[in-house]
Amino acid sequence: MITIDGILRGIKVTTLEGDDSVEVSSLSFDSRRTGRGDLFVAVRGNETDGHGYIGDALEAGAVAIICEDLPERRDKGICWIRVEDSAQALGTAASNYYGNPSADLRLVGVTGTNGKTTVATLLYRLYMSLGYPTGLLSTVANYINDKRIEATHTTPDPLQLNRLLAEMVISGCEYAFMEVSSHAVVQQRIAGLIFTGALFTNLTHDHLDYHGTFSNYIAAKKGLFDSLGKKAFALYNADDRNGQVMVQNCRANIRSFSLRGGADFTARVVEHRFEGMLLRIGEAEISTRFTGRFNASNLLAVYGAAEMLGTPRLELLTALSNLVPVEGRFETIISPTGVRGIVDYAHTPDALSNVLSAVNEMREPGNRIITVVGAGGDRDRAKRPEMAAIAGSMSDIVVLTSDNPRSEDPEKIIDEMMKGVEPGMKTRVLRVTSRADAIKTAVLLAAGNDIIVIAGKGHETYQEVKGVRSHFDDREVLREIFLTSMDN
Repeated sequence: MITIDGILRGIKVTTLEGDDSVEVSSLSFDSRRTGRGDLFVAVRGNETDGHGYIGDALEAGAVAIICEDLPERRDKGICWIRVEDSAQALGTAASNYYGNPSADLRLVGVTGTNGKTTVATLLYRLYMSLGYPTGLLSTVANYINDKRIEATHTTPDPLQLNRLLAEMVISGCEYAFMEVSSHAVVQQRIAGLIFTGALFTNLTHDHLDYHGTFSNYIAAKKGLFDSLGKKAFALYNADDRNGQVMVQNCRANIRSFSLRGGADFTARVVEHRFEGMLLRIGEAEISTRFTGRFNASNLLAVYGAAEMLGTPRLELLTALSNLVPVEGRFETIISPTGVRGIVDYAHTPDALSNVLSAVNEMREPGNRIITVVGAGGDRDRAKRPEMAAIAGSMSDIVVLTSDNPRSEDPEKIIDEMMKGVEPGMKTRVLRVTSRADAIKTAVLLAAGNDIIVIAGKGHETYQEVKGVRSHFDDREVLREIFLTSMDN
């Protein structure tokens, strides 16, 4: 148990009425999950305002309320706490409630449009392979050492986040690596956390449906670096034009990485093929199972962060060469006839361009690229024509299809994608609304050593249509169609 006063450490309180020495049972920001003896935090969200549920929280037995606006009628016997930002207060309160677990871990946050999952996951795998107890918070899954915990968000809410970090501490973890989404920064989910370091991968068009403008999106990402202390490190991608913007006025120890040179950590792709690439990092060469310049950048980011964490260089290079790609990221499946299928999570214009660039660089003359791609519903609509334009310009055949249409009509999403297709490309672009049928169409069109790229969903094992999630895995579907096509 912890007192209200203990939970309020580090929170700027403007008004306090009542006894703050009372112990609380738990924290909540959802009145439906509030219990007797709890402290309820009224948070303003995009769709609902927690202030409207203060009465419900009190009926459920809450003994304390944190809010931005105090209600006119305030029950006696309740501790009322007014703050300027209740979302920020929730993050700090959650950290206090769980004993400030981030202070007992070497916590590194990874942010950027693309590469977050790969970099955070590879750092986790790297340190696990070196024998360090390690935790991971990512889009694909959360891990506490070898224990897998399914992920529901890229960055969990403050209560889930600090609970997981506390479990990591209890389990003996020394390191923790986490993806930090732009939403998480804006919504103050990382408030109260103490980061050992932060890493920036890149910034491209995404999430403008939420942030409104690209400037707001940049500011959201930069928020992670603005929060760093003087003892932390900040590592940024010097090849991205927004890299230096991220670390402007940052108090941390700033370092950079680049594939072009002129940075603190540099690398060069010596040789690449579908099976992997030979990568020169500094003066050392390592053979890896990754391919593509974007993956070379990801590996360099991992290397730079590990050096900043003080890992011996020889151990680091050896472990780096043994890492394997993250599931659903440039994952290769080969048919019995030699057709190569590549499943990738690429769901932004830049990510799709990176994948198709890598494939184009490695394909043999005469091998066609057949790309299956869609765009998610209820998300940034501006990138839909861009995705189709990139697929059309970098592929021989394109099959436009559904991604996760959510509440939208998939046909209308494809209509918007078609606006990006140049007139000369239209004869090479097909529309197949069913994603399974689209993959099947691509397989039927492929021959010899053609390459099929299936973009957008990667590791996901579901498809969301009209609010209903059904099992769907691009990799399973591709393998099944590969085998079925052999029987026909």
